[in-house]
Amino acid sequence: MPKPLFAGNWKLHKTVSEALELAGAIKSELDGLSEADVLICPPFTALKPVADLLAGSSILLGAQDFFWEDSGAYTGEVSAPLLKDVGCSHVIIGHSERREYFKETDEMINLKLKAALAAGLTPILCVGESLEKREHHVTKEFLSKQLTEDLKGVDREAAEGMVIAYEPIWAIGTGKTATPEIAGETQAFIRTLLADRFDRDLAEGMRIIYGGSAKPDNARALLAHPDVNGFLVGGASLKADSFVEIVRFSLL
Repeated sequence: MPKPLFAGNWKLHKTVSEALELAGAIKSELDGLSEADVLICPPFTALKPVADLLAGSSILLGAQDFFWEDSGAYTGEVSAPLLKDVGCSHVIIGHSERREYFKETDEMINLKLKAALAAGLTPILCVGESLEKREHHVTKEFLSKQLTEDLKGVDREAAEGMVIAYEPIWAIGTGKTATPEIAGETQAFIRTLLADRFDRDLAEGMRIIYGGSAKPDNARALLAHPDVNGFLVGGASLKADSFVEIVRFSLL
């Protein structure tokens, strides 16, 4: 079973000083943790200061998004090499908010995925269904299509360095959470898709994390399922105590 990954997605929150305070508190509590990997993803403006703060620690640094070209006339964008340069090891790709608000397509996400892998960043590829699709019982068909398009042209060797985040859109920021049975069953299906796309060994070794309103009071039950290998935490990652609780309660 893969080592769990606990990733905090801070979204559009935290000034540099606030980010340093939060990162410092997380570092003081979780640095050196051997049972799991801990990753934080501040906004772009705080990446370098937080990277400097985390230097020499076990806490990993990630970005929330990027553009698939390495350089060029792309005003306002950030590339994978720039993220590597400031100390990022991971990057979130295809988050439901990017898909919804910024109209990112699976074709665009596929380009980002390949660019991240080429640059040596570990992509956290987000997939997940809406409430409408869940209620119409087409979740499996939808996830199969998403993964097929997002992974187009990605070979086995490259895919070994990936993380998949299952984020049921209906459970993000709504206070709703998939039950351990729903999350586990769906992530087991994703693992089956990966086995069909690549092979069983790769699928069994890949981390599939849950990203739908994980909180201290539900994290342990979710992580108890063998196909849930950690969390992509949103709101609960904005306070050190709640994020640390999720990590520690999950590992009890």
